[in-house]
Amino acid sequence: MIRILTICTGNICRSPMAERLLQQKFDEIRPGLFEVRSAGIQALVDKPMDARAEGLLHVLGGSSDGFVARQLQETHLTNVDLVLAMGVEHRDRILSLMPRLLKRTFTVRELARMVDAVAEDPELEVPEGTSDDDVEYRWKRLPHLAALKRHQTRAADPLEDEIVDPYRRDDDVYRQMVRDLVPALERLVEFERVYHQMA
Repeated sequence: MIRILTICTGNICRSPMAERLLQQKFDEIRPGLFEVRSAGIQALVDKPMDARAEGLLHVLGGSSDGFVARQLQETHLTNVDLVLAMGVEHRDRILSLMPRLLKRTFTVRELARMVDAVAEDPELEVPEGTSDDDVEYRWKRLPHLAALKRHQTRAADPLEDEIVDPYRRDDDVYRQMVRDLVPALERLVEFERVYHQMA
């Protein structure tokens, strides 16, 4: 099992959208092998998804069924393979809670750039194969490989590492959230999809 945690502030807009879209996409490739969950650093505990974020999720083909917000706890980080923060603030909070996750914690847009750089580097040996063990090994190695590209892929503008927070803002900001988030998620999914198309 590959365990991924997505993190934002209230856990009702950005991180649940990332959770549900990633889970759906990975299930299409490898059902049952990825577990994507989310939490907030100041969660609106037990609240459902924000209605406008939920509407956009449904437009994108995702489901919010059964979702409730939860507050980030150290126990959520114990066995996680990858933490995807929606912004630098969230990434820094994770690392203050559990510094040993340094090489497994990224903003989602940051990791998307790194994954592209990893895929394009012929000198890096990315584990191949499509068995359950192969896929698990690839994703347990990926954060280490990505971290090698951290300096090379550093954003010129810090905003390039952020998913805009739309909460209580106008519809244009919600649409901007989608424009920030979805391409980054797609790049992560495509990283895995390539190996299954090769098989």
